[in-house]
Amino acid sequence: MAPQTSAVNSDNLFIPLVDFSLFLNGTPSQRLSTAQSILHGFQTAGFVYLTSHSIPLPAISRTFSTSATFFSRPQSEKDALRWTTPQSNRGYVAHGREKVSTLTDKDDVAASRAQAPDLKESIEIGREGADGTPNNWPPYEGAGKEFKDVMLGFHDLCKELHIEVMRAIAVGMGLPEAYFDGYTDAGDNTLRLLHYPEVKKDVFTKNKLQVRAGEHTDYGSITLLFQDDRGGLQVKSPNGTFVDATPIPGAVVVNAGDLLARWSNDTIKSTLHRVVEPPAPEEGDVHPARYSCAYFCNPNFDRHIEAIKGTYEGEKGGKKYEGINSGDYLVQRLAATY
Repeated sequence: MAPQTSAVNSDNLFIPLVDFSLFLNGTPSQRLSTAQSILHGFQTAGFVYLTSHSIPLPAISRTFSTSATFFSRPQSEKDALRWTTPQSNRGYVAHGREKVSTLTDKDDVAASRAQAPDLKESIEIGREGADGTPNNWPPYEGAGKEFKDVMLGFHDLCKELHIEVMRAIAVGMGLPEAYFDGYTDAGDNTLRLLHYPEVKKDVFTKNKLQVRAGEHTDYGSITLLFQDDRGGLQVKSPNGTFVDATPIPGAVVVNAGDLLARWSNDTIKSTLHRVVEPPAPEEGDVHPARYSCAYFCNPNFDRHIEAIKGTYEGEKGGKKYEGINSGDYLVQRLAATY
C-alpha cells in the first residue's frame, strides 16, 4: 500500500485522502494500491475522502443549488410531500421529526427527540420506478420538473460511484472485482437532501445537548456525503473524542455503514459521527444555513447478507451475526428513527 495523505489526522483518527482516479483509470498496481488504501481507511477509521471521483463538480453544484431552491418553498408545499413509512422511505421530513441516534427503541428515540430535536429538514429520494414506493415529487412543471430531472440524474451518478467503491473494497479484500456487482445493480439507495437552517449561536449554549444531527452510525453499506463549506461534521476517534471532518473542496466523504460492518464480520468499522455547532462566524450571533447531500447505499433489497468468506475463518473466529435480508434490515432501523 502506498504512503497515504490524510484528510483528517487527529487524536489517533487518520482518515485518508484518496485520489480515486487511480482506481478508475490507473495501472494494475495503482488500482490495487488505491483499493488497499480505501479498505484500510474503512477498517481503521470507517471513513475515507475521495478526490478525482467520477461525479462532475458542476453536477454537484447544480444539485446543491436545486436543493436550496426546494427548501425555500413554502412549508405547506413541502408538507404535502411528507415522508410516510419506513417501507417507502421517501418524501419530506420536517424540522424535528427525525432523531438520528444510536438508540434502537422507539420510545427511547422519542424521549431523546423531545430533549434535543435535530435542527434539520430533509427530503428522501429513492430509486425511481420501484413497485409500490413512488417518490414524492413536487408538481411536475417549472421548478418541479427541474428538481426531478436534477435529482434523478444525480441519483444515477451516485449509483455508479457506489458500484465503483464497492469494487475497490472487493479488490482490497482480495475478492473478484465484480464480487459486489450483483448486490449493487438495482440501485436500492436513498438520496437525502439536507438543510440545516440558520440558527442563533445561543441555541447551543442554552442546551448543551443540542446538535444539528445527533451522534449515530449509518445503516447501509456505504454513504457518499457531499458537504458545503460550513463545517460541523465530526467523527468519533478511537480515543473516544469527536474530531472535525473539515470539508475539502471537490472531495466526497465516504463512510462505511452498519450493514457493511456486519457483512464484513466487523473487519470494517461503522463509526459514530454527528453534525454539531459549526465554527463560529466572525460577526453576528447567527450560524448560517448548512446544506449537504447524503447518498445512502444499500445492497439490493432482495439480497440475503451473510458474513463474507475470509472474514471469520481460523483465528478470526466465527460469524458474529446471523444472515439477514437487506431490505428487512433497513426497515427495522428506520422504524425506530422516525
